[in-house]
Formats: sequence, C-alpha cells, structure tokens
Amino acid sequence: MSSAPIQLIVLAGIAIFLILKLRSVLGTREGFEKTTPAPNLRPVPTGEVIDGSLDHDIVDNVADDASRSALAAMKAVEKDFSVTDFLKGARSAYEMILMAFDKGEIDRIRPFVGDEVEASFDSAVADRAKRGLTVASTFVGVRELTLAQAEYNPATKRAEISVRFTGELIRAVRDASGTVVEGNATAIQRQKETWTFSRQMGAGDPNWQLTATSD
Repeated sequence: MSSAPIQLIVLAGIAIFLILKLRSVLGTREGFEKTTPAPNLRPVPTGEVIDGSLDHDIVDNVADDASRSALAAMKAVEKDFSVTDFLKGARSAYEMILMAFDKGEIDRIRPFVGDEVEASFDSAVADRAKRGLTVASTFVGVRELTLAQAEYNPATKRAEISVRFTGELIRAVRDASGTVVEGNATAIQRQKETWTFSRQMGAGDPNWQLTATSD
C-alpha cells in the first residue's frame, strides 16, 4: 500500500478524535436555548412598591415597620413628600434653632417651633437674662442623624417624626463677671438629643414645627 492512503487514514482519525474531544468539552446546542434576560435597570420612582416592600426613600432611612407604615401613609397624602429631603431640612433646622436659642433670638424661629417649645425657650431666655448669664456658642456640625420614629394619625392627618441628633459645638455660659459657669469656651462638646417635628400633611404650610425635645 502506498503512503498516501495511509496518511489520509491517519488524518481522518485525528480529525474524528478532535471533534469528539471538542464535543465533550463544549457540549452540543440542540434546538432553541433561552438566553438569560438582561437585568431591569429602570430606576424605581419614589413611592413605588418594590417586591411588596416600601420604596427606598423609606427603607433606607428607617428600620421599624410601624414607622415605615406611617411614612408610607404620609406619602399617600403628599405625593412629593421625601423622607430624605425631610432629614436634610431637619439637619438645617437643628443648627438654626439651637443657635437662635443660645443667642436669645427666639423671635426669628417662632414659626418653626410649637407652642410648648416656644414657651420653654422664652422662659429659659428670660431666666438667663435675670441671672445675668450670657451664652457664647459655635456650631461645629451634626456628627450623626437618624430617624428614630414616625407616627401618623389618618383622622387628623397629623404627622410626627422624631429625629435623633448627635451635635458638636463649642458652648460656654458665663456669669456677669465673665466666669464660665457651664460648658467650655474652647473644647468641642458632643450632645445627643431627640427632636420631634410635627405637621399636618396636605396643609398649605409646608413648614414642620419642633414640638418636643428630649435627651
């Protein structure tokens, strides 16, 4: 037998071996195979239900179910209400109200505080003046801010949101002689407080009022 037929037989054997090897490694494609669908990257609007849970504007800002339900009820009344924006406003209100109180400038914050808080502020400022005390304070910032609790009364549409602040400031109270009797004139002090803001949802006035404070 000549060498040519032998070479053809050898080459055919190698080809068959390679085909079988590739099939064992890659497998075969028979019929129609479904492809994995691309993930849905559509942004979820605020207020939309996601897999039976509340929207991220609520979920990302509070953990307990009762507060989440209350916030969802607020959003049902005011479609444009945003928890994230509320917390940003609460941060600004914390500094504004705190500094106005220390300076005794209660008139400029009256629209933003409830009757009881307003009365307690007026009393404290009057007592400081009577005792000859002055307050020097510098607001450093808010170290931590968390939404502690939210409540909603559907009958009155009254909403209450409690926010836990950890604030940092330099604050010193001096007597008539200039002696520091409370606080520190140079060191940063950290204070933790819970402030409760209240508002009637759906009302024309968009301002929340500070209605209670606690340590």
